[in-house]
Amino acid sequence: MVKQLCILGSTGSIGTQTLDVVRAYPERYSVYALCAHRSIDKLVEQALEFHPEVVCIADESLYEPLKERLSSLNCKVWAGAQAIAEVVTMPSIDIVVAAMVGYAGLQPTIEAIKAGKTIALANKETLVVAGEIICDLALKHHTPILPVDSEHSAIFQSLVGEDRSEIEKILLTASGGPFRTFTLEQMKTVTAADALKHPNWDMGAKITIDSASMMNKGFEVIEAKWLFGVPVEKIQVLVHPQSIVHSAVQFTDGAIKAQLGAPDMRLPIQYALSFPERLASNFPRVDLFALKDLTFEQPDLNRFPNLGLAYDAMRRGGNIPCVLNAANEVVNLAFREGRCGFLQMSEVIADTMVKATFIAKPVYEDYVATDAEARYIAEQILNLKS
Repeated sequence: MVKQLCILGSTGSIGTQTLDVVRAYPERYSVYALCAHRSIDKLVEQALEFHPEVVCIADESLYEPLKERLSSLNCKVWAGAQAIAEVVTMPSIDIVVAAMVGYAGLQPTIEAIKAGKTIALANKETLVVAGEIICDLALKHHTPILPVDSEHSAIFQSLVGEDRSEIEKILLTASGGPFRTFTLEQMKTVTAADALKHPNWDMGAKITIDSASMMNKGFEVIEAKWLFGVPVEKIQVLVHPQSIVHSAVQFTDGAIKAQLGAPDMRLPIQYALSFPERLASNFPRVDLFALKDLTFEQPDLNRFPNLGLAYDAMRRGGNIPCVLNAANEVVNLAFREGRCGFLQMSEVIADTMVKATFIAKPVYEDYVATDAEARYIAEQILNLKS
């Protein structure tokens, strides 16, 4: 039976690669809804190719031009954050690919879980901000959450057929990003253009900057804690510059299971959509004979303090991971706009985590308030430093 997809963030890196999988398997997947933030040209192009039932754009100012440009299609055109949160609940949808960037992905993911949709999760901020709520809802509504991140997909694949109580350690790999070998002195003057030159992966701007600062890996530590039910003390980050071992699990008997593959996001996307099946593909293969070295290094928290901040946020718990995420979204954008230095990002995040109101057992409304407060604090700190 053809599975109907709703793709949140269809014009981004994960969204466009999800559509590559749909192209490869039109007999298995159909696009029911496409949702994007404001990339109207690409969204129109996708709609004209895939003929979805619903096209939704978050930026309400683009509603009329989008509707006009799609007038030849027999589809619904919606706009606004609330519309995106509603489209995921439509009865015909089987799988929601949650690939929106940042905090904006939280509300529609919650609504999709409540509606019992299978979640192919690429938006790591959802679990960073509100992991406990998300996991409780998924359990209550019997909703599968299948990881799309290459690292979490690797862990998930390594755990198939295994008892999770026998996990001794999760080994979460990181490429190290473009500044892996830079000194602190060199990192003082790097620009957004430098940070966007990732050595292995083709990703969107926000996540590429997060990868360069290792905040992305910090988020993945928090995400792994919720996805696999392990304390952060059992999650070890390994810098693996070749990005061939996507992550691994060490078990209580000492055995390690790892998933290897070329750095191509279409593989974990396809696995999430087809699970428990594996579908044939023409994705690049790893030639083990051609590999000269597979190396692993300890992360340097002195040069990349964001990773340590993520561990601290998870240990403190409550709403602090939400503070971490909100402050990071502020400084990430500021760095891309030239309003903040690379090393300064960590300083602003750390200060915001100290100054924000702590809530030990937050509910959804607390996360909304925390996000707003932390963004305000981070902006204030940035203004004082500039």
